[in-house]
Amino acid sequence: VFTANAAIVLDGKALLSRFRHPERKPEEPVFADALQEQAGLDAVEALPGDIIQEGAGDCIWDSYRGQFWMGCGPRSDRAAADVVADYFAVECVALELADPSFYHLDTAFCALPTGDVIYYPQAFSTAARGAIEERVAPTQRIALDRAEASQFSANALSFDHCLVLSSCTDTLRARIEERGFTVLATPLHAFLKSGGSACCLTLRLDHRS
Repeated sequence: VFTANAAIVLDGKALLSRFRHPERKPEEPVFADALQEQAGLDAVEALPGDIIQEGAGDCIWDSYRGQFWMGCGPRSDRAAADVVADYFAVECVALELADPSFYHLDTAFCALPTGDVIYYPQAFSTAARGAIEERVAPTQRIALDRAEASQFSANALSFDHCLVLSSCTDTLRARIEERGFTVLATPLHAFLKSGGSACCLTLRLDHRS
């Protein structure tokens, strides 16, 4: 059900994922077949060699900055960031994940179209936090505390100034709404038990650079 891990998609091109753990490897040909048959995609390619990268759940498009943010360490290789940058001809900033509870980038990071970023700072290495702070102004950072992050509040989907997520504290809701978003909280607890939420359940095919 976690289709975000199928591929990275931008400008009508898809780069298929390759999973690290054997339990998910049977998904690879299923996703490949589905995307090959998907209308509107001009190219569907596999990762080179034995590089591991687990799709859009670990590689988030930031439309405001025109770049990707890619999680690396637990599930995706650091080298995959260079492959993504070359394939899509855009910058891809690698962020090392340092907490095993947050194994994909979308569990701890959400880039909003306004330039704001929802994230859990403690999920990242010191260097990764520095990379975020270098590119995201203090007024654009929405930092989560541990309780909010553990509810996967960063695992959210934004469209048309709406933000869909599984759960949201009143404090976080106010911080998001003051940026002009409508917050839509919907119960996704069954998916949380498997380690995913709203963002994990989607694969956007319409992103453009």
